[in-house]
Amino acid sequence: MLSDNKENETQSIRTLSAELSNLSRPDGSAIVAQGDTVVQSAVYGPVEVRPNKELPDKAYFDIVYKPLTGLPGCPEKLRERVIRNTLEATLLVNLHPRKSINLILQEMQNDGGLLACCINSACMALMDAGLAMKCLVAALNAVITTEGDVLLDPSLKQEEEAKACFTFAFESINHEVITSNTQGSYSETEFKKCLEICRSASMKVFDFYRECVQRRFSKEIDR
Repeated sequence: MLSDNKENETQSIRTLSAELSNLSRPDGSAIVAQGDTVVQSAVYGPVEVRPNKELPDKAYFDIVYKPLTGLPGCPEKLRERVIRNTLEATLLVNLHPRKSINLILQEMQNDGGLLACCINSACMALMDAGLAMKCLVAALNAVITTEGDVLLDPSLKQEEEAKACFTFAFESINHEVITSNTQGSYSETEFKKCLEICRSASMKVFDFYRECVQRRFSKEIDR
């Protein structure tokens, strides 16, 4: 596992750790932990697609999200859709017409920031699979506490006690927002403040991606 312990003086993210290619069967895989939130991702493809899902000009991008226990419900299906829309905007699916790219996400542990961890884990698995992407994507979340303070990358308990919760996903080129997912009651000022704090912290996630890839390839060279 790799770790990133760099902290901002005023706003910090929890420790990031990851392992690439930890599964043998998928074309790409990654297990990512953000604090005590852990998500396993696996990518298969491009592979043959079912005729009813075949697209003549691009690959069909399919995502399956598996919760820790039980069957997926409405919240899981919504999370699945947000992840699909986020990542499909970055993948060059037009390079693989009449094919399918399948992504499976398994929730291992949830201690807050689950959607952000899912997006980051999926992005790393797609990188590991060697699929062409327009850019990488990094996600972070923040909350507005009942006292009106902004808390970056909160725990599950802090999320549950907050009056508003935000998850933002940013692209790696100009660090613009790809996805914004919000819950609760907040002002425009609070929204913009959370956005900028998460945007700034996303640089650490991109640096972490780079460190993981460099470490992986240095191991391959050493062999």
